[in-house]
Amino acid sequence: MRICVITPRLVVSGVSLAQQRFARALADAGHEVDLVIGRSEPDLPAPHLPGVEIIDLQRPNVRAMFWPICSYLRNRQPEVVFSAEDHLNAIVLLAAIVTGSKAKISGSSRVTPFDTYSRRPFSKKWALKQIIRAVGWRADALTCVSADMVDQYRAVFPRAPHTAVYNIIDDAANRARMHEAVDDDWFTEKDYPVIIAAGMLEPWKGFPDLIRASKLLKDRGREVRLVIFGEGSMRTELEELTKELGLKDFVRLPGRTDNPLKYFARADVFVLSSHVEGLPNVLVEAMMCGCTPVSTDCPTGPREVLQDGAFGYLGPPRDPVALADNIEKALANPIPPDKLALAIRPFQDKEVLRRHFEILGIFAKEANREEAAVEA
Repeated sequence: MRICVITPRLVVSGVSLAQQRFARALADAGHEVDLVIGRSEPDLPAPHLPGVEIIDLQRPNVRAMFWPICSYLRNRQPEVVFSAEDHLNAIVLLAAIVTGSKAKISGSSRVTPFDTYSRRPFSKKWALKQIIRAVGWRADALTCVSADMVDQYRAVFPRAPHTAVYNIIDDAANRARMHEAVDDDWFTEKDYPVIIAAGMLEPWKGFPDLIRASKLLKDRGREVRLVIFGEGSMRTELEELTKELGLKDFVRLPGRTDNPLKYFARADVFVLSSHVEGLPNVLVEAMMCGCTPVSTDCPTGPREVLQDGAFGYLGPPRDPVALADNIEKALANPIPPDKLALAIRPFQDKEVLRRHFEILGIFAKEANREEAAVEA
């Protein structure tokens, strides 16, 4: 099948990485795949995805993607389109209606609807809600990246048809990246336990709480090394907080990395300190690498991934003391990698593809085709 995977922009995080993995898995499964990108950051090279054609629309925002998407649907005529994020889902559905496209369309929601929509008349979030209501009938599937988020959508949209389907995390390419070499004595010498985190340096990620938690651990006589990968608007604030707390030699903010997995595989504890999430891919990545997880019990996803704390340590958001307590527990009682492997099975590439095709009503056809090929 010709399949289009579409994402608003190319960045080294979240939705963009999830859509790239999804495109790669579809290509590995034998499909003709286009990865359509709204725009890419000038300092980021195009990803290397064998079997995937990358189409960069170079548009300044999602609204400006409408006519290029219409043109794409007319010219390439994909059989299936997988879109991600509600603003883009609305644009893709409207383009399909305008062009008369016959493609099956699956729109995935990645952020809580309480942050996406509003009841305040004539606000942007209210307008988006009306648009989604008007074009939603054209979707063959609407999905969320967590079961908790499905419940939220049903609270905002009565009789919402949304279904939970996880992102692909566990695949051969990611497992290979886990074993790449690391040239950093914090990870290779391991004089002290290494705590690791990764994400955009933005307020909702809660990194000030994590830095304060590392200070609490130091005051308790439990010295650790904290590494936070990522970039964002809070870099200066986080650097100043680190100096203020006397943690200059204990905390690093090295910026972006093209492969956090090799560091996860060599760290002792991964911490998700977020105040809000959709479903935290990075938490699952760390678990895949065998790193014991500590997470805030924020909406949505962490409790679901850690299965009520059976596979990691959960605590309240915005609470450095609770974070410090749980990091100590994780260091004293790490979760065995073979146990973590049980938790991430739903994030394996073949399972995620099977689920998407099943929801779209094409799983049986694909399965029959594979069986016929085997018999032949």
